Amino acid sequence: MKAKQIWWTSAAVLVTAAVAATVGLGISVQHTYEDLDHGTPFTETAPETALQKAVPGEVDLAALKARLDELSTDEALATFGGQVIDTTTGEVIWDKNASTPLVPASSTKLLTIAAATAELDESERLRTQVLKGAEEGNVIIKASGDVWLDAEQLDALAEPIGHAESVSIDTSVWKGPAEGKGWDPVNVDEGYVAPMEPAMYYGARLGQTEGDVPRSHEPALDVARQLATRLGTDKVGVAVAPAGAAVLSEVNSQPLSVRAQHMIKHSDNVAAEAIGREMARSRGEETSFSGTAAATLASLQEQGFDTAGVELNDASGLSVDNRIPPALLAQIAQHAVTQDSLRPILDYLPIAGGEGSLYDRYSGSGARGYVRAKTGTLTGTSALAGTAQGESGRVYAFAFMVNDGDLLAARQAQDRLAAALHDF
Repeated sequence: MKAKQIWWTSAAVLVTAAVAATVGLGISVQHTYEDLDHGTPFTETAPETALQKAVPGEVDLAALKARLDELSTDEALATFGGQVIDTTTGEVIWDKNASTPLVPASSTKLLTIAAATAELDESERLRTQVLKGAEEGNVIIKASGDVWLDAEQLDALAEPIGHAESVSIDTSVWKGPAEGKGWDPVNVDEGYVAPMEPAMYYGARLGQTEGDVPRSHEPALDVARQLATRLGTDKVGVAVAPAGAAVLSEVNSQPLSVRAQHMIKHSDNVAAEAIGREMARSRGEETSFSGTAAATLASLQEQGFDTAGVELNDASGLSVDNRIPPALLAQIAQHAVTQDSLRPILDYLPIAGGEGSLYDRYSGSGARGYVRAKTGTLTGTSALAGTAQGESGRVYAFAFMVNDGDLLAARQAQDRLAAALHDF
């Protein structure tokens, strides 16, 4: 006991000494620097001239047109259509077969996102719920169209439930066939898309969480299996949730702004079809390929776009039966520059030489970083549509589409056309 008292006494003495030393040092420092003058505090001087909007310079339009005319004679462009719009004036400054409908490939996504951006709030989220089934021990996933479900979300759905005897999934929110007219039958196994069911685990990818890897042929059941594993059962199936069923757990998707940016930058076909159905549902159309096409065209027409000659069989552009005139793509890009309602599209577009589907293009080109565009690729088809900022400060909206051509050569020719816009 005495040893403890001695230890505590010693500790108290040391602490007291330390405190005294600190106080003494503080008093000494105060006496040393008490007359220090810090001078007048810095104040920011207001600018003499307020920030002004940049005024684009003049452009030699005759020279620009001649340059585009010369580049457009490249045989690599094969069956070609293109248009360039000066967004400063709204004038079409160059046009070559721009009203001719061509196979658009993934540039179709520009129509999808123009409609979705106009119809949906950027903060829009999809809610996936797990409901109590009619049978004891059964739970039902009420699919909402979230094709981005991941491990963290499945964990969150399972945690409040703990255990179940069986798991079903309700896919009734989407209608119609699971694959689009004009799709290549090998697209699923080659990883470009999945059968369109309204719940998917990592976009229905098999063994991976991203990229063009083989996809599942039963993505909704895979989601049910993932939840079932977490709930200690292997019994899964498809069922319609009973009306008024109790909600056991729920998760939300990322906001539309995040999902749309990923869809455009990486040309994600599954995401495009899902967002298309989300938009169709908001307009009261059937959540199917045909309903999405009808909703997209109606939205574009209401926004003042000329949709003459457009044929849509999907929202992603995988269908070889789609047809879009280059002029419509150029008009959408122009509106993204000049209209607040479509301005978010500019941020979604890949930057040349910097990200997404344009990451490995424009290497060594002066236009690198100045072109933003949506690509499109199918056998014999290449598309490029977006904006290019010129040396003059002007922003040009453009669309260059090639059918019946060699892909690599067509891309290079299209990139030269877009790069030429940056020179003016």
